[in-house]
Amino acid sequence: MIKFILNRIKSFVPAFKGLFWLFKNEANAQVHLLATIVVISAGFYFKIDANDWLFLCFAIGLVITAEALNTAIEKLVDLLHPQKHQQAGLVKDLASAGVLIASMVAVVIAALVFVPIFF
Repeated sequence: MIKFILNRIKSFVPAFKGLFWLFKNEANAQVHLLATIVVISAGFYFKIDANDWLFLCFAIGLVITAEALNTAIEKLVDLLHPQKHQQAGLVKDLASAGVLIASMVAVVIAALVFVPIFF
């Protein structure tokens, strides 16, 4: 049983390795991390309720997930097609669009949570 639990814990190592790499190497991921810190700090400062935390956590998770998947797609496209190619560029643009959509949803959620606090 102990071995099973240790193996399950070890299975998370690659995921955390990827997450740390993402925040260390990708400028946009660093911007999202900074925004996450600001939003979480504001949530504690303004003592938002549990429902607001739920929505903010969902939005943060959505954006970080989209950024990680976008980066993975970009790295894979670069590996498979290192020279400039119209279709490869389109794939990367579409993956970036996913991050943009997730980020816009996150901004709307943050506005719905924080704007009423100020007005």
